[in-house]
Amino acid sequence: MNVRHLISLASLSSEEVFEILETARNLKLEHRAGIRHTMLAGKTLAMVFQKPSLRTRVSFEAGMEQLGGHAIYLGPSDIKLGERETTEDIALNLSRFVDGIMARVFKHETILELAEHSTVPVINGLCDLHHPCQGLADLLTVWEKKRGFEGLTLTFVGDGNNVAHSLIEGCAKVGMAFRIACPKGYEPDGKIVAAARALGACVEILHDPREAASGADVLYTDVWVSMGQETEAKSKQNAFEGFTIDKSLLGAAKKDAIVMHCLPAHYDEEITYEASRGPGSAIFDQAENRMHAQKAVLALLMK
Repeated sequence: MNVRHLISLASLSSEEVFEILETARNLKLEHRAGIRHTMLAGKTLAMVFQKPSLRTRVSFEAGMEQLGGHAIYLGPSDIKLGERETTEDIALNLSRFVDGIMARVFKHETILELAEHSTVPVINGLCDLHHPCQGLADLLTVWEKKRGFEGLTLTFVGDGNNVAHSLIEGCAKVGMAFRIACPKGYEPDGKIVAAARALGACVEILHDPREAASGADVLYTDVWVSMGQETEAKSKQNAFEGFTIDKSLLGAAKKDAIVMHCLPAHYDEEITYEASRGPGSAIFDQAENRMHAQKAVLALLMK
């Protein structure tokens, strides 16, 4: 990889995306075979969290250990980005102590500022605009389950949020068609959609979940109310009524369609428990693949 930081999937070439996926697949197979990796021996990753997370913390921390390195968790009370000291100073300080920085933050501008001033690789663990590590794990999961991307359609049922944005960018890089079914007013960012279409990607924005699910190879959803949006909970729940992945909606997709969710799930809102545990569910494979995809990113950026 020639890229120094991982800010979004748009910053990667198609070749770099496939390099990450191939590296992740190999690391996963070797880990399951009991092979120990030492490519990041002596390296330290600082994990900066403004938002708590089960999957992000454990997958990065375990991933660094499996690569022979070490991770330091810095929670919301440890580092108050832009409050106790400036984001610039935090980036400059951490750069003197560690070999890489992963940050899970609220604002996209915070990630950009960290990357601007850091002299070590910065990995976007999540922000309000992008979730590239999730997108890479999702592509790895589809690749494993479907043995490729050509001719596939991924349908996302839900808000045009950071996960949807990274899926749009990721699908554009690998040649997979993307559809989103969302209520009017909840569409993904127009600039991200336009950039993907400029690359020749197929991006459809629909407002009928059943139409969007028709013939889909992948049905994907996320919580309707993300962390930090609690005040919008009631209005979003009302707006998204009917946008639930359930047995009926699954019936519109292909018979061998896989079901995905980036978790945590609110059952009987964006997805039913039955749909999440059906034979086509890849949700927990997808969760595991967060670690393997991120290990690939760590290995390629920090080696």
